[in-house]
Amino acid sequence: MKPKILTTLTTYSSSLFVSDLFAGITVALVAIPLSLAIAIASGADPAAGLVTAIVAGFLISALGGSRVQIGGPTGAFIVVVFGVIAAHGYDGLVLATFMAGIILVLAGLLRAGNLISFVPESVVNGFTVGIAIIIAASQIKDLFGLQPEHLPAEFIGKVDALWAARATVDWTSLGIGAVTMVLIVLLRRIAPKFPGLIVAVGFTSAAVFLFDLPVDTIGSRFGTMPSQLPQPRLPDLTLNRVIELLPSAFVIAFLAGVESLLSAMVADRMTGGQYRRNAEVMAQGAANIGSAIFGGLPATGAIARTATNVRAGGKTPVAGLVHALAILLAVLFAAPLAGYLAMPALAGLLMLTAWNMSEPNKWPQYLSGQKSDLILLLITLILTVVADLTIAIGVGVSLGLALRLRRRQVPPAEWTEPER
Repeated sequence: MKPKILTTLTTYSSSLFVSDLFAGITVALVAIPLSLAIAIASGADPAAGLVTAIVAGFLISALGGSRVQIGGPTGAFIVVVFGVIAAHGYDGLVLATFMAGIILVLAGLLRAGNLISFVPESVVNGFTVGIAIIIAASQIKDLFGLQPEHLPAEFIGKVDALWAARATVDWTSLGIGAVTMVLIVLLRRIAPKFPGLIVAVGFTSAAVFLFDLPVDTIGSRFGTMPSQLPQPRLPDLTLNRVIELLPSAFVIAFLAGVESLLSAMVADRMTGGQYRRNAEVMAQGAANIGSAIFGGLPATGAIARTATNVRAGGKTPVAGLVHALAILLAVLFAAPLAGYLAMPALAGLLMLTAWNMSEPNKWPQYLSGQKSDLILLLITLILTVVADLTIAIGVGVSLGLALRLRRRQVPPAEWTEPER
């Protein structure tokens, strides 16, 4: 239950601080465009993404059970957040996030972090790929500059509307998005430690400004970005509202818990460390409570940003604190610059994020594995895309646990019952 930062600071040194400082600034440059893009794709104000990265990112590093975990808004929440805002408004999302934080704190106290081993990997892979598909579909409009008459929230209706609007493709928007994607991929291969995301998005957005291209930007769509954090306040709590949003709060808590623990596991493989599960779950709870108080989005450990932190030389949770403070300084002193970021560039960034979320390197492994695991993955994936994430997780986990029990009860193939 003890935060990792208390352990690491006992032997902290100036050389460690230099490494953490460089890594934290590097991750901040990656997190800024991602946080903006995730907030926009979620149907929220772009500033909410930065608020989440600052408040939740700081608390996850300060209280978490991993040495190198970086927290903030992630793509996994886009589907849930979009749905909650559409059904209950943004104030409903804030309350659901606050409740999810309380659930996670209680889960950490009850040591529920140990239950991560009971969630079938096929279920996690299934809803991750499903979310990636939904994210990619949500970015087609801005990437291609389409002008649909109406864009439904549900996947099938959205695809139909986008196809019907195919004649409205804006080739300038598509060019900006495509160049952004190519630059991100090239910079990742040429200089993996370099913050290529902000460079690529900044380069194409600068081209839009300098050549006065007819392309939507954050400023043209959302107005001027605020240059300070919002005032903290508790969400409005009423019994009816709490009951109404409880299912959404449980989904947010589940996603935050699972993704943060998976991210910490990935970080341990990269660093050889050993994270503290229940401390991490507690930190996610505190982070979501803090984010909600400042009007932010749900937050969790971010696998891509955590990996960036490790590659950039981050050694302790101080790197995560630096990352949050660097974003805060950007908000305080450079917020107007965010208004120039081009929407197709951010759409291209999220397209690549969705591709990476789907982990295409694992597809052959899915196909060559046990047929029952593949079926479970596909069921979870399909339900995530065409139904609801709550249903997908519930059905997937139930089927996965039933499958695990069945495998334990089936005798080995070579065993035969003796004759009587």
